[in-house]
Amino acid sequence: MRGFIYKTIIIAFLFIIGFEFTIGKRIDPIVENIDKFTDEQGRKDLVNKLRKEMRKGLEKENMLKEDDRVLIYKFFNKLKSEINSVEKN
Repeated sequence: MRGFIYKTIIIAFLFIIGFEFTIGKRIDPIVENIDKFTDEQGRKDLVNKLRKEMRKGLEKENMLKEDDRVLIYKFFNKLKSEINSVEKN
């Protein structure tokens, strides 16, 4: 009976250590990002970063590449035609 308990404790200990060094390392950055949203200072930092990126984008002459502009233009035209068809019905 003692052997079983010792083996179970050792296996559980090895499992926990293995988890922390493999999957735990991948979960830590995700948890840190989630923590940024939970506290007030983290949310303020994210809002300020978003504002900074928006200002950088506005300073550029063209925010989108040519092929992106064409794609968005076609998408909006298709969306507009679908909305207009609903209004007629």
